[in-house]
Amino acid sequence: MKVEGKNYRTIWLNENDNAIVSVIDQRFLPHQFVIENLTSVNKTCVAIADMHIRGAGLIGASAGYGMYLATLEAKNKKNVDEYLKQSAIKLKATRPTAVNLEYAVNRQLQALSKVKSIDEKIFVAKQTALLIAYEDADYCRRIGEHGVSIIEQISKNKKGDLVNILTHCNAGWLAFVDYGSATAPIYEAQKRGIKVHVYVDETRPRNQGASLTAWELLQQGIPHTVIADNTGGHLMQHGMVDMVITGSDRVTRSGDAANKIGTYLKALAAKDNNIPFYVALPSSTFDWKIKDGRKDIEIEKRNPDEVKYMQGLCDGELKTILVTPLNSPAVNYGFDVTPARLITGLITERGICKANEKDILKLFPEQKQ
Repeated sequence: MKVEGKNYRTIWLNENDNAIVSVIDQRFLPHQFVIENLTSVNKTCVAIADMHIRGAGLIGASAGYGMYLATLEAKNKKNVDEYLKQSAIKLKATRPTAVNLEYAVNRQLQALSKVKSIDEKIFVAKQTALLIAYEDADYCRRIGEHGVSIIEQISKNKKGDLVNILTHCNAGWLAFVDYGSATAPIYEAQKRGIKVHVYVDETRPRNQGASLTAWELLQQGIPHTVIADNTGGHLMQHGMVDMVITGSDRVTRSGDAANKIGTYLKALAAKDNNIPFYVALPSSTFDWKIKDGRKDIEIEKRNPDEVKYMQGLCDGELKTILVTPLNSPAVNYGFDVTPARLITGLITERGICKANEKDILKLFPEQKQ
């Protein structure tokens, strides 16, 4: 996608030095566009855990590149396989809810197990990291091609009038390698000349909607309006929302979806107002091992300071301010689980299906066992 008219992806190998992985540092958006260079496994772990980079697909791609950096470091270690194993453990521990991370690390470990020499491992890890990133972008592009049919039908029903879409958190191209999941159908609709407008939840406590989704929609020229998180229900009651699209960090084989905290409340409001609620995801976000999202998905509990403090631009500088009484305790759950019964459909790279095991497996028959 574009930043000031120039094409970017969220992560890439430095063209002058392939031992450097470059990423867009999202902590500084929307006020500053900063590129960070990752040169080690530890730096990659910090970047993931401290949300320099965030979003299910990008976390997975970053973990893939992190394992590539681990092979470069392993060249100077006595026990190569043990170092790679410990690097994998470190990466997996950074963000427990997003299944894409575990998927990417395990894919690298499997690929690396098939070769012996360290030079072969470096080559294989690099190619696998590039492939994970390529697939993430390609899957998101295809999500857009499938999901746009929903927007087209709503537009047709409204005789070409504006289609109002509500989304929660950031499941845009910043959360993936390119295109995004929830935003991919929106970008495809723009390409096809369909009139769209996006209501952007601010997404407390990290404000990924206000700082990231709004920024990228602005870069792409998509009409949008930032709203407080609690506004969505009111808009739905008054007929101001035509559909809801969110992303997800983990979806069970039965269709339950974990996403940024507050998504469940949007799904409840959509259900009460007969508004279609879709979850867009690449297949790497499915956790095929579990069925009950409420019981089996580990919900990340983050630092309470993210609730108590906010960052913003003040007098030309990025500053952090305290918004609660200093000694008031806070709790910070990163995600909630939307049960399948509240989800109209899942938009994947293979097509759209209902959120139940039978229909999911029609798209992914290889996962039946």
